[in-house]
Amino acid sequence: MRPGAAAGAVVPSGDGTGGGGANQEERMRVAVDVGGTFTDAVAFDRRTRSILMGKVPTRTGDLVGGVLEAMRRLRLEAPAVDQLVHGSTLAINAIVERRGARTALLTTRGFRDVYEIGRINRPDSFNLFFRKHRPLIPRDLVFEVDERMLADGTEERPLDEAEIEGIARELERRGVESAAVVFLHSYRWPEHERRAAAVLQTALPGRYVVASHQLSREYREFERTSTAAASAYVGPLISGYLGELERRLRHQGMRGEILLMQSSGGMSDLASARVRCLQMLESGPAGGAVGAGLVGQELGLDNLIAFDMGGTTAKACVVRRGRPNLAGDYFIGGYEEGLAVRIPILDIVEIGTGGGSVGWIDEGGGLHVGPRSAGAEPGPACYGRGGGEATVTDASVLLGEIGTEPVPGSELVLDAGAAERAIRTRLAGPLGLDPVRVAWGLLEIATSSMANAVRSVTTQRGLDPRDFTLVAYGGGGPVRAVAVARELHVPRVVVPRAPATFAALGMLLADRRHDHVQTVFAGLDGVAMEDLETAFAALEVEAREELLADAAGPVEVHYERAADMRYRGQEHAVTVLVPPGRLDEPARARLKAAFDAAHLERYGHHAPEEPAELVSIRLSATVANLRPEFPCLPPGGAAPPAEAVVGTRAVTFSPGTGSISCPRYWRQALLAGNRITGPALIEEPSTVTVVPPDARVTVHPGGHLVIDLLTSSGGRG
Repeated sequence: MRPGAAAGAVVPSGDGTGGGGANQEERMRVAVDVGGTFTDAVAFDRRTRSILMGKVPTRTGDLVGGVLEAMRRLRLEAPAVDQLVHGSTLAINAIVERRGARTALLTTRGFRDVYEIGRINRPDSFNLFFRKHRPLIPRDLVFEVDERMLADGTEERPLDEAEIEGIARELERRGVESAAVVFLHSYRWPEHERRAAAVLQTALPGRYVVASHQLSREYREFERTSTAAASAYVGPLISGYLGELERRLRHQGMRGEILLMQSSGGMSDLASARVRCLQMLESGPAGGAVGAGLVGQELGLDNLIAFDMGGTTAKACVVRRGRPNLAGDYFIGGYEEGLAVRIPILDIVEIGTGGGSVGWIDEGGGLHVGPRSAGAEPGPACYGRGGGEATVTDASVLLGEIGTEPVPGSELVLDAGAAERAIRTRLAGPLGLDPVRVAWGLLEIATSSMANAVRSVTTQRGLDPRDFTLVAYGGGGPVRAVAVARELHVPRVVVPRAPATFAALGMLLADRRHDHVQTVFAGLDGVAMEDLETAFAALEVEAREELLADAAGPVEVHYERAADMRYRGQEHAVTVLVPPGRLDEPARARLKAAFDAAHLERYGHHAPEEPAELVSIRLSATVANLRPEFPCLPPGGAAPPAEAVVGTRAVTFSPGTGSISCPRYWRQALLAGNRITGPALIEEPSTVTVVPPDARVTVHPGGHLVIDLLTSSGGRG
């Protein structure tokens, strides 16, 4: 199967067989990841301990139907499913494409323009075409409320509920579908927000209402307003979608629980997801980052770059010591012009370069790639579904990286002639160049774009990519991984087991998780440690109650504490893990030392002699989920078995050197310890790992492909 092509169920070898159609009892854990181009499904059979995997084109007009189709592709019946974990790009796509609800904003009198004004910064100073963020809510739908709470909790102006009722009547008259309530200092004193939201929900039954304190209890008025506005904007769409998903699954007889993958890397229940819709912004990519962290633990690697290349986009996230990095600030659409969001979210950078990204020529004759994608329908020209535009996948087919030979598990035979015609007609002809050279240039541009995404989460964060290993997955990840690693001088690449559906597989590996944050301003030298311990304990009680409400029985909750800290006089803070143990007087020095070290790593300098301040405290509460156990591969020698070799194919790695004959290997036939020196192609359903010259593959007992770049410059071990 080729990258991005639809696949049937695949059953990796295990300690049992994975027959489909089981409905005798609930015994299946299923994860479904809905992407912009394809919907991936992975199922774990608790009884046989086997894994089923499949991929189908995303149904853009019926996403729930695509979820059900993915389950049918695995021959799963709903009564057999006791847990379904779901991730989707629906929320972020709705915001980027501006197709959310007609939304109103209620805010404290005098602060009507906070949302539109923003931070008044100009990140791209010399860009004559710079455009600041575009609010999701127009100014005429922003309503001022004559209430005021002071920072110390004093009620300066009481809330008049009759005023809220009057605003509700105006919202109904103007056809508003959703409302966000953001009052001053409600991150600490939310009573006015609670009462206003309750009045709106009573006066406007069926409308979506969210208050800022339900999403974020951090200070910074603009970021809280932007977060609440974005949540309200997608709230009706997400809530309706989740309701339809539950209804159709229950109609088919599923009695098990439905969990949602959160952007923080954990799972939440359906009810919480309907309130905190924004937690689904990066739910699919978060699953892959979680899975990459566990692969790193399995291989004994502390520093990883999770690299996910799908049909529409490519994503990158740093994973350290098994933990994906959380973002301090997140902007939908990028820092320059994007919308600020303050929720617990992984530090994932996403760009519009995927297998389906379209190549195009600008007015000056320059070649570009993306961000527009051919999608699943009609898809790249080589799919043979009527698409005529030249894409990244077409370029890989023309150069021989992706073949047209039949592959077990494949339902789609690619058309190399259609790929060549698209590149020649759309790009090579207008440029007056050879189609092979243009295809190579297309891939070089795509590789540079994806390398820049990796730099955004490494060098721009004070990290050296040469100190990391690239974990590549998604339909296109194994195809382009080594090229991206060479661009960054990353010395090693890992292609994990089941890379084409790895994000969905990562969802099966995730834990239940609730994140809480509370702003507290205090100097570290003067704060009473027992007060800080009490504040953390209160968050733990709140988180435990939420997790117990989600669970069907008793659970063991694990807590992780963190704090946002800064040196006195600084504006922005660094998140620091709080040393374990009770916060007593000796813990004060340990916390200061941890902050100094974090600041040094983040910015390259620190000031241990300077006093530090606490800005916010954070708590992550998790409940471990039952994870699939993967069998080890049988041991083999250095040479792959004869049955693993399935032929050869000519690949053009550079127009200057011409095509090179590469042996083709079937990944499922490889054994632990096998070594393959490039050039080579390692094929499996839905993707192929491209091993260029001067790279060597070692098959790990866990089934991962470990690729060492033998001539990578600058590697530091």
